[in-house]
Amino acid sequence: MIKDILTLLDLSGDMPAVPVAVDLAQKTGAHLTGLAPIIEPALPGYVAGPIPSEVLEHARDQAVASAEGARDHFKKKCDQAGINCESRLVSLASGGGTHAFTSHCRMTDLVVICQDNPDHPQVMRSALIEAALFDGSAPILLIPYVNHDGFAAKRVMVAWDGSRAAARAVHAALPILEQAGTIDLVIAGEPRRLAGEPGADMALYLARHGLKVEIRHIPKGSSGVSDALLNYISDNGIDLVVMGGYGHSRMREFILGGATRGILAAMTAPVLMIH
Repeated sequence: MIKDILTLLDLSGDMPAVPVAVDLAQKTGAHLTGLAPIIEPALPGYVAGPIPSEVLEHARDQAVASAEGARDHFKKKCDQAGINCESRLVSLASGGGTHAFTSHCRMTDLVVICQDNPDHPQVMRSALIEAALFDGSAPILLIPYVNHDGFAAKRVMVAWDGSRAAARAVHAALPILEQAGTIDLVIAGEPRRLAGEPGADMALYLARHGLKVEIRHIPKGSSGVSDALLNYISDNGIDLVVMGGYGHSRMREFILGGATRGILAAMTAPVLMIH
C-alpha cells in the first residue's frame, strides 16, 4: 500500500513531478509532502578576499524566495485536487552533502522526482536523484521533464533480468501494478542469471496477484540494453517503466550503472526504480 508520498519540488520551469505526485496521491488516498530545497550559496574557491555579508544574504534571500514560490505552486495544485498534503523546506549547500534530503526519503513509501531539464536545470538534481536511489530506503518514481500530464499505468514495462534489484522493484511497484491494464515483462538480450524459461517465474508471481502479464524477449542490439529498452518504450506506448537501479558507491560518491544511466538520460515515460 502507498499511504505516504514525498515529492522534490522544482524551483523553476513546469514542475512536471507535481501533477504526477498529486494524481497518484489522489488515486491511492496517500498523504503527499512537497519538499522545497533552499540551495545555500556556496563560496567559489578562487575568491581571494571575504565576500560582503550583504551579498551572501541577498543570495540566500533569493534561494528562500525560490523555495517559497515552489511551495505556493505545490499547495495550489494540492488544493485543486482536494488531497491531504503538507510542504517542507530543506536547506542544502550547493555542491555539499545530501543527508538533509535523504533523511526525508527514509520516512515515506515513494519519492517522486523529475528528471533534470537542460532548459531549466535544477541545482544538485543529479546528486539528489542518485542519493535518493542509493541512500534512501523508498522506491523512487522518476518523471521525464517532457511529461505534462498526471499519472497513468495502463501499459507497464518491467525490465527483467532476474536480479535482486529487479525483483525489489517489482515488489515495490505492486500497489501501482494493480492499476495496470497490461504488464510487459521485457528481457533484453541473453538473461545470464535466469534458469529455466526466462521470466516465467516472475510472470507467474504477478499472475497470482491477478495481473495480466506478457513475456517479451527483445534483442540487445549493438547499442546496448538501455537503447533496446528505450526503443521498446517508444514503440509500444509504455506509460510506466519498472526496473532495478544499478550502481555502486565509492567514498560516498554515487555512480550509476550503464543501463540505469542510459534510461534516466533519455527517458520518455516515468520510471519506478529501487536499488
